Amino acid sequence: MVQPLVPRWAPGSFLARLPAEQCAGLLSLGVVRQFEAGRRLLREGDLSTHVELVLRGFVKITNVVDGTEVLMAIRMPGDLLGELAALTGNPRIATATACGRVVSSVLTGAEFHRFMRRYPDAALNMAAAMGDRLQWSNERRTDFAAYPAEVRLARLLVEIARKCGRRTEEGISIGIALSQPELATMVGVSEATVQKAFKELRGNGVLRTGYRRISVLDLPALRAYGAGADDWPTMTG
Repeated sequence: MVQPLVPRWAPGSFLARLPAEQCAGLLSLGVVRQFEAGRRLLREGDLSTHVELVLRGFVKITNVVDGTEVLMAIRMPGDLLGELAALTGNPRIATATACGRVVSSVLTGAEFHRFMRRYPDAALNMAAAMGDRLQWSNERRTDFAAYPAEVRLARLLVEIARKCGRRTEEGISIGIALSQPELATMVGVSEATVQKAFKELRGNGVLRTGYRRISVLDLPALRAYGAGADDWPTMTG
């Protein structure tokens, strides 16, 4: 039997932080939309000011840097998307793309503002969720300075497995379709480095991979790689 590692709302997400009554009230204001894999919920540079609440599925957050699309983060059920544009009126700073089927609740910027004015503590919970995202980004920057390429990749895989994984009979299935180029951009390595690392991890029985599919067979071993275990082969990014 497949079981989720996370409850309905991801721990630390905006909706998970709200009291049940506030959460229900906020969701009642929105319009439910469904997106198939590859459809964009938000587009970098757009001037729209609505917000999206992820109800089901996973969303990839990307930026275009020097003509290359870079995977910056993954959003999960309970996460709030587009709040910066709603608050500032500035253009969208990133693109949000459905990774598999996604269900979201859409609120206009005006509805979002009214809700936050009515429930000031909800604004504090939003700030806390944004603070967690900032901390995660800072940790990734620290990883860039402190760890070699292959260790950064292992640390990222552990984090994705923890947040997006589902337990199966063989281990943990990462429930989001990620390509090797996307993983490479997220940790700042070459695609060749990711390929070499995956080959090593498969050979040691740590991972099983397929087309945009990753299963973690031995999470403690993957954590050991992420801690800089000496038996990881030397690779360059």
